Amino acid sequence: MTTLNLDDFSDLIERPDGGVRRDAEDRRERLAVPPGALGRLDELADWLAAAQGSVPVRPIEHPKVLLFAGDHGVAGLGVSARPAGGAHELVRAVLDGRSPVSILAGRLGAGVRIVDAGLDCDPGLLPEEVVRHRVRRGSGRIDTENALTAEEAEAALRLGMRIADEEADSGTDLVVLGDLSVGGTTAAATLVAALCGTDASVVTGRGGVPIDDLAWMRKCAAIRDALRRARPVLGDQVELLAAVGGADLAAITGFLLQSAVRRTPVILDGVVSAACALVAQRAAFRAPDWWLAGQASGEPGQAKALDRMALNPVLDHGVTVGEGTGALLALPLVQAAAALAAELPERPGPDETGTTD
Repeated sequence: MTTLNLDDFSDLIERPDGGVRRDAEDRRERLAVPPGALGRLDELADWLAAAQGSVPVRPIEHPKVLLFAGDHGVAGLGVSARPAGGAHELVRAVLDGRSPVSILAGRLGAGVRIVDAGLDCDPGLLPEEVVRHRVRRGSGRIDTENALTAEEAEAALRLGMRIADEEADSGTDLVVLGDLSVGGTTAAATLVAALCGTDASVVTGRGGVPIDDLAWMRKCAAIRDALRRARPVLGDQVELLAAVGGADLAAITGFLLQSAVRRTPVILDGVVSAACALVAQRAAFRAPDWWLAGQASGEPGQAKALDRMALNPVLDHGVTVGEGTGALLALPLVQAAAALAAELPERPGPDETGTTD
């Protein structure tokens, strides 16, 4: 296996079709609604048209919720309200239809796929199609040790790339991207702080299930210690993910990059997907044009990452449950934008109104 160089993606990823976007904007100006009356729905339709390379924009027929799962050793420090090694319980809730994302996905006609990149549980607890991709059992405690070996980081990145190809080949036309993790927001915040050059306190949030002040201080200290290990490897994204990421975060990064290569639009959820997107942007500056920020999760690290990528969240409803839920709530708006852009009639021209000179 050749060594993976993420910088190669800079040449592989092109921007969505600018000419198509201009055509979509021109068509919008001719629609039988006042310009600007549909607000941000116009922008969403133009983004999707450019990603599809199609005017009028096509409806989203095969959306997929994709959740990468993993446990993080740093959770053992008490930085999360959930028990360390408990991410498999989140996975089981989704599979059993007991989680918000699975309920909403059923209502919205979106399929759900879970990829175990690094859960810390017996594989026999979950279906084979979930666990068969696992890179390793759990990720290392990033405040004192690497999350992954270099080989594991590359394997996780390649896993994400492979999943992106599988989804594109199967006809998925939009991905809602999320994570199922315990300790993942700590690793994500470390990546954001390292890449944005900020202090740990600036990016440390309360997590999906809010933690108390003592846990927040433990989380901040863990991120600060992890940052000392991250800064020496900032020049290499693979080494950075190995040092302070995790198998799930590396897989998400690979997925985002290869999805952009395959011209698959992606809606990002919370701080974990935003942090991975920031790593991916470092490798390929055009890649963020293929992504939409579904929601503002309230995590300061997410806000910092989205600001760096100039991505403006579609929704801000205070949804902190994670698991792709907030991003999934943006899907109906994107679908509505596509339907209106494609199906609203154009204003009649002079010949059609019976106007004469």
